[in-house]
Formats: sequence, structure tokens, C-alpha cells
Amino acid sequence: MIFYPLSTLMLAGIRQVLLITTPWDMPIFRKLLSDGSQWGISLEYAEQPEPNGLAEAFIIGADFIEGDPVGLILGDNLFYGNGLSETLRKAASTTEGATIFAYSVREPQRYGVIQFDSVGRPVAIEEKPTEPKSEYAIVGLYFYDSDVCNVARQIIPSTRGELEITDVNNHYLRAGRLKVEKLGRGIAWMDTGTHEALLQASNFIEAIETRQGLKIACLEEIALRLGYIDVPQVMAQARKLGGTEYGRYLMNLTKGL
Repeated sequence: MIFYPLSTLMLAGIRQVLLITTPWDMPIFRKLLSDGSQWGISLEYAEQPEPNGLAEAFIIGADFIEGDPVGLILGDNLFYGNGLSETLRKAASTTEGATIFAYSVREPQRYGVIQFDSVGRPVAIEEKPTEPKSEYAIVGLYFYDSDVCNVARQIIPSTRGELEITDVNNHYLRAGRLKVEKLGRGIAWMDTGTHEALLQASNFIEAIETRQGLKIACLEEIALRLGYIDVPQVMAQARKLGGTEYGRYLMNLTKGL
């Protein structure tokens, strides 16, 4: 699944990525992804020894961020749809305030929920409310300005003992610096945090790839289209994969280029 959040960040124009994971999972990710240079990006790693909340990412990654705007995506979130790249690049270009995304769901009580006023302005965010004020869940993709590290340091742990990303978003909301983009029907968002949701995402991807003959979240293809790598690099990666179906797909990408 890690290829999906990486592809989302690349489509947003982000080439410097910090992967935050557990100490025991880090060697696996390092072996799988290396330093990211095969896709024309820079990939670094940091540990979160305990599940202290999403907002801790900005404390762990403060030196990596170094006062720049930053995007955060959860490792189990999948996005797909026409026009997504333009939406992501617009949000990633934000240098003031924060941009988050809302998506209409059937069971909003499972997520952070955002409430809007009569003219569509965000007025409140609640984390997993028993009585949601709207059907709009906040997805696991966020873009912030350079203030976010200081904001995260001021957050008080919740009753769950975690630094909640909702508290970061509420800080920007109270300051009038939060922008909420609603993802419409043309965009698919899947939170694969349960076995059922993971199966649904797998079936969704299989159906599209089988029907269209295209790969979703093919990092080599994205990097080639964006000019991060060139045709010889893609061909070299294809040869490493031998006669596999993925290797043949990469080789086909280079035809006519």
C-alpha cells in the first residue's frame, strides 16, 4: 500500500519525502524503497516508537521540514480520480494556512467530521463524534504552512493520550486559516484501515487495471511523465524485473518515447 501515498505526493509535485514508521518496520521499508532515487525523489526515514498521534509527525519531522510548507498523507489512504493531480498541486502550493479535504461517507462517526455553515464555510471539526454534524469525513491528506511544527508542539494529548491531527486543524480553523476542499463524485477515496476496506480497495484497483490496462500508482510511470527520470532509467528497472507482468508494463511505457 505504501506506493499509493508515495504516488499521491509525487502527483502533488513533492519530491522530498520523510517516511515515519515504527522501529521494527523501518528496515523493511528501507529495503523495499531505498532512497527513492530510482523514482527521482529523495526518501528519508524517521521512527515513531509509540503511537502518540498523527500530529507528532510534525515534531518528529521538524528538522526535515526546516520551516517549509509540508504535506502529510497516511500510509493506508488511497486516492484516485480525474483532475486529482491539479487539485493536489494547488493545495501543495499553499504557503499560508492549511488545506484539508472532505469526503462524503456513509459512516462519518468513524472519522474526523467537519461541519459547515449555511454558505459552506467550515465551522467545527469533531473527532469520531457519536452524533456527526455532517456526512463529511476528513481524509488522511493534509497540507500546512511552515507554522505547523510550532502548532503541533502546543497540542495537549487527548484522552486517548495522542496528539490529535484534529487539534492541529482546529487551531487553523479558529485562526481563520483553514481551507477545506470537498472531493466530489469524480474522486475515489479509500481508507484501507480495516480488512474489509483493504479488500474493497483491492477489488477497485483490480477492476480498473484489468479494464483499462493501466497501472494505478506506478511510481516509474509517474516519475517518467513528470520528468523525474528518463527512458533509460525505466528500461533499466524493467530489466531488473525480468519477464514479470510489471516489468513488461514498464518496458511498454518506453515504446515510442
